[in-house]
Amino acid sequence: MAASEVEETLKRLQSHKGVEAILIVNHDGVPLRSTMTVEQTKKYAEHMSSLCSIARSAVKQVDGTNDLTFLRVRTTKNEVMIAPDKEFMLIVVQNPHAEDTATVAPLATAAAGASAFDDDE
Repeated sequence: MAASEVEETLKRLQSHKGVEAILIVNHDGVPLRSTMTVEQTKKYAEHMSSLCSIARSAVKQVDGTNDLTFLRVRTTKNEVMIAPDKEFMLIVVQNPHAEDTATVAPLATAAAGASAFDDDE
């Protein structure tokens, strides 16, 4: 997918009520795009990449033919949705108390599953 399509997907995700931040990291946990502050970006990139790796490992240990496709973590303050892809990971932070948050998870999953982060330019 071209960079313009990635930007359009990010704008579409950001436009949903409750979405507070979006972060894209590579498979090494290095931030590529973010709507967060630099400090928040570093923290989320490091910790969510680690959490996703642990979750993926647990899924594979339970069933070696299975793999993690989506991880959703709800906290007292927000909800973090992680959609890992082959080379990238999409992380969306949202306010779970906003009215329109139910539609963000399917969009995040679809965006990551479509390899939306390949740059054809």
